[in-house]
Amino acid sequence: MAINKTKIALIKISVLLFLVSTLQILQATGTFDVTKYGAKANGEEDISKALLCAWEAACNSVGVSTVLIPKGKYALRQVDISGPCKGSMVLRVEGTVEAPVDPNELNGDFWIAFSHIDHFTVTGGGTFDGQGEMTWKKYNCMEKKGCKALPISLRFNFIDNAIVEDITSLDSKNFHVNVMGCKNITFQRFSVVAPGHSLNTDGIHIGRCNGVKILDSNIGTGDDCISIGDASQQITVKGVTCGPGHGISIGSLGKYPNEGPVSAVFISNCTLSNTDNGLRIKSWPALHNGLASNLRFEDIIMSNVSNPILIDQMYCPWNRCDKNGQSKVKISDVSFKNIRGTSTTPVAVQLICSKGIPCENVKLGNIDLQLLGGGTTKSQCSNVKPIITGAVPAGC
Repeated sequence: MAINKTKIALIKISVLLFLVSTLQILQATGTFDVTKYGAKANGEEDISKALLCAWEAACNSVGVSTVLIPKGKYALRQVDISGPCKGSMVLRVEGTVEAPVDPNELNGDFWIAFSHIDHFTVTGGGTFDGQGEMTWKKYNCMEKKGCKALPISLRFNFIDNAIVEDITSLDSKNFHVNVMGCKNITFQRFSVVAPGHSLNTDGIHIGRCNGVKILDSNIGTGDDCISIGDASQQITVKGVTCGPGHGISIGSLGKYPNEGPVSAVFISNCTLSNTDNGLRIKSWPALHNGLASNLRFEDIIMSNVSNPILIDQMYCPWNRCDKNGQSKVKISDVSFKNIRGTSTTPVAVQLICSKGIPCENVKLGNIDLQLLGGGTTKSQCSNVKPIITGAVPAGC
């Protein structure tokens, strides 16, 4: 009997501890409104301190904690919102957050950075406004060596298990979003809004990540809608509308030493409209080694697109390379399938591979691209013998 009483007592203690722990979690789960920490929705006073204070309080709480930026207009200088945190974090942006107009008011190459956070959600239907119009007019660093880097609007650095949804990035000064060193992060119903003349404003750039999804999103900007850099694996892009912009790109690759391989990229069910390029893989000549493989592009609609399908291993903007050299990036196992629409250029499919390391196992299937205004398109291939199935523009 004594043993049974002891067991019963231990069970009661365990249950009590469980209930206390659950109660603590429920008590800690809550909303941390930046206006309660001094933020004012007048579009003038900097809310950096209030936002960081609200984040710190939420980050030190267990359970699920939400930092809220309510409806209204808020001025925000520069913040690095970082973890690790004790629980799951939600940043709910319902209002419009505005960057300084002058990029010199920001230190470094970012406006807002999210760093080292696990289980993180950004949501709320709000807008991050980079106010880049004056920057594009005054600070053209594209062709200048040694020019100070302009701030990227949103940096996601070493974030794991995250969702960014129902958020708009407007008029960034540089890239809208840079995703670096992340694992299992999803962008869905994400909007990028900027005019075609905005310089170097990639919508979402991915580098050194594993498990990135971009779903059901609208991206219009002045550079690549989506760009995928080195050491990126398991990347899924589906249901994205791109335009204006430079299309969806893998690369550029081979510019820097020790770049990691790009692999397992699947881009499907996307629409590209009025873009300077369509689906593009690009690498620099005569520089460094690299590898890109297992790349699939399927079920894509093109509308008035220049260079709809392009592998360019002689990528050399502003003549900053040795054009007589050959790319050292190996491209293999690439598939372009079920792609239709209109091209603004006669050469709808152009595969310019490296003479030193030719492309291998490139497949073209069911490519129906008509020349805008009437007429047929053609294909051109260098240092590659694609495997062709179904209708494909003649030439390769």
